[in-house]
Amino acid sequence: MANQNLRHANKAKKDEFYTQLTDIEKELNHYKEQFSGKVVLCNCDDPRVSNFFYFFYARFHSLGLKRLIATCYKNLNPDLFSQNKDEQAVYCIYDGEDRVDNVIIDRDKFIKQNKWETLRGDGDFRTPECIELLKQSDIVVTNPPFSLFREFVDQLVKYDKKFLIIGNVNAITYKNCFQLIKENKMWMGCSIHSGDREFAVPDDYPLEAAGYRIDETGKKYIRIKGVRWFTNLDYKERHEDLVLCKKYNPEEYPKFDNYDAINIDKTANIPMDYEGIMGVPITFLDKFNPEQFEIIDGLNRYSILDVAGTNQWAIANHLHMTSVNGHSTYYRILIKNKKQ
Repeated sequence: MANQNLRHANKAKKDEFYTQLTDIEKELNHYKEQFSGKVVLCNCDDPRVSNFFYFFYARFHSLGLKRLIATCYKNLNPDLFSQNKDEQAVYCIYDGEDRVDNVIIDRDKFIKQNKWETLRGDGDFRTPECIELLKQSDIVVTNPPFSLFREFVDQLVKYDKKFLIIGNVNAITYKNCFQLIKENKMWMGCSIHSGDREFAVPDDYPLEAAGYRIDETGKKYIRIKGVRWFTNLDYKERHEDLVLCKKYNPEEYPKFDNYDAINIDKTANIPMDYEGIMGVPITFLDKFNPEQFEIIDGLNRYSILDVAGTNQWAIANHLHMTSVNGHSTYYRILIKNKKQ
């Protein structure tokens, strides 16, 4: 299954998933006006192969960017550069000097121009030289290593950066990420709400799933389920009310065994007339309007926010906070309807 690829990446720190240009275009179309006069950093992106870099490179002037910066790890994929098998980590700073604008970029021509410099370290986003480049930026747009997503988000918060990044939907259940979502400091992007997405992978990446293909040039691609954009850039669609059609009845909406809230298995089943706390799936956040609903907490085996020591109580008693009639559900987000 595709999720086996994620587990492999998490174990081996081999997170070289290259986002497709079409997925970048679909999401970035919702934020165009927010990039004017900004410095954009793609800090997990080799400028020679990254579609993030090429998106901003080609649209530098139409977006009104001030500067574009890209950095990458050492030896991301040496087979891409047969002229040098010992690739160093590099960075590129582009100020729009060659007036490329909304055109199909000749990547081979760009590579020959050698518009990048070598980093002293390995290009990890946590190294001092990469942090210095982060400090110079206004907005970070990239696909960070899934296995380092927590640390990546913590760094963005520490340096107070705007961001638009790709991660797995289960990152919602990370304590640091959930806290930001609850405080309305991070939310889901606009263009991906379901299904899987295709990513290019290095030549030596193991293809262990059914969801993969190899194109006519030998390039490998895998499909990964549960991918989402995470951002703190606002867009109008997230302020639209979720249309509620069902009415509450206790038979259809049983309460959790160990928490005073009703369980809801599908976002579409949220009742329009319930005033109490409701436990909804994490995919509810695809439709979350902060003016319509309040996020109270998150539940799995315990309260993710550890309200009043709930974690210790649940663990000590071998209880799952999401159990309904003795059967545990997956992670639930606790919400209340503000308009009731």
